[in-house]
Amino acid sequence: MQPFAFTPIGLVHSPFVTTSGMPLQAVAAQGAVAIVELYPQYAEGLQDIAGFSHLWLLTWLHATSAPTLRVTPYLDDQPRGVFATRAPRRPNPLGLSLVRLIDCEMSDGKALLHVQDIDLLDKTPLLDIKPYVPQFDTHPYRHSDTPGEVRIGWFTDRVEQVYTTRADDRMK
Repeated sequence: MQPFAFTPIGLVHSPFVTTSGMPLQAVAAQGAVAIVELYPQYAEGLQDIAGFSHLWLLTWLHATSAPTLRVTPYLDDQPRGVFATRAPRRPNPLGLSLVRLIDCEMSDGKALLHVQDIDLLDKTPLLDIKPYVPQFDTHPYRHSDTPGEVRIGWFTDRVEQVYTTRADDRMK
């Protein structure tokens, strides 16, 4: 398959100017505020977005270094396959963040989304926005080996650490 390109639709302006100390996931970024700026040619696409409390932001993780297929994730001390982690050093460093929509500002040619619970680096390129719909986006969380139920692999004993662990420079 031939490579293809994405065209950013905007930029995320966040309080995190370095990866060191950033929250690892949006769930650990409670209260962190940001402004998502859409480029003017995409502003019309924000029609009706104010009716949603949460949004998925799809981004390009622009500050990562060369991809690797094995990483030592922040919540672990042993190497794992990159596809079994949320690490940014991926062949295609796509980010997926769930944020709370606070306000949608459209005036003077500006299209700005004021959001909370951001876990992204300042100036992260925005690729897409999708509304969060719980009936589509959640699954009952139960640990079990029963087929059809949710299993979370090596995260099982570490998932609660996401609230206290912060990023360092290992994924740059």
